[in-house]
Amino acid sequence: MISLKQLHYALAVEKTLHFKRAAEACNISQSALSTAITELEKQLGVTIFERNNKQVLLTNKGQLVLNKAKRVKLEVDELMQIAQSNLDPFSNPMSIGVIPTIGPYLLPKVLPKMRRQYPKFKLKIIEEQSHVLVDMVRNGEIDAAILALPFAIEGLMSFEFWQEDFYWVSHKDEVSSAMREITSEQLKSERLMLLKEGHCLKDHALAACRLKTDNQGSDFHSASLHTLIQMVAGKLGTTLVPQMALDQLIYNESELSAVHLNEPGPHRTIALIIRPNYVRTDEITLLKRIFNEELKQSIK
Repeated sequence: MISLKQLHYALAVEKTLHFKRAAEACNISQSALSTAITELEKQLGVTIFERNNKQVLLTNKGQLVLNKAKRVKLEVDELMQIAQSNLDPFSNPMSIGVIPTIGPYLLPKVLPKMRRQYPKFKLKIIEEQSHVLVDMVRNGEIDAAILALPFAIEGLMSFEFWQEDFYWVSHKDEVSSAMREITSEQLKSERLMLLKEGHCLKDHALAACRLKTDNQGSDFHSASLHTLIQMVAGKLGTTLVPQMALDQLIYNESELSAVHLNEPGPHRTIALIIRPNYVRTDEITLLKRIFNEELKQSIK
């Protein structure tokens, strides 16, 4: 009879396409994992993986088998969660994904309260880009994800807990001290530096400013808001940052100025994303409330 362990091992091989790394991830010997996969293939009468000394390939029929295995694993995980749903909130571990333009600025504001109120709560944080996290939520690899909307999340549920605008950050020597607002028209003449392609923050910033990629006044693109801020401090251009990140990004940069982007908002919405049949919805609702309360206190 096919076992859940066999399916778990096969999914690990699919993820790594490497038997040794899959065995290490499953905390078993490579020979034990290989034997389990071989036995699974015999029981199904299907070759799931083609392997030689150089590479591991997933067969077409193997992909169909593993697609079904993912659904089986997800159903079993949710069955276990239903059985544990009568326990106190956050009695069980939870894995949450977060994008790089939210994690460093949200988590320091909300995690201290979580630790105080639920000291035994084991929270695993995975930082990835939005499209990766959406797939991980859909496949049941993580419990939830924290994303900035709008973003394509068809088939998933969102629990919005924060809305915010963007601020234009420049060097104080290059802007009037009396300036409090800036419009998209004014931004067109600035040397605007944004994150590289693939970061939804760039898309949200361009949408808020009603700008196209080729309207940007700079050829510099970064994967980090911190890097962009250092470039601004060096008078190499200007950038846009979300309100949530202002205190951390310009706290030690007294030579920088932050001016509100005067365009219809909110410019982005922050939300927790889950599967529609996720059984720990009550805990997600509680997280939403805690996150909102802490952000209101820390962001004035």
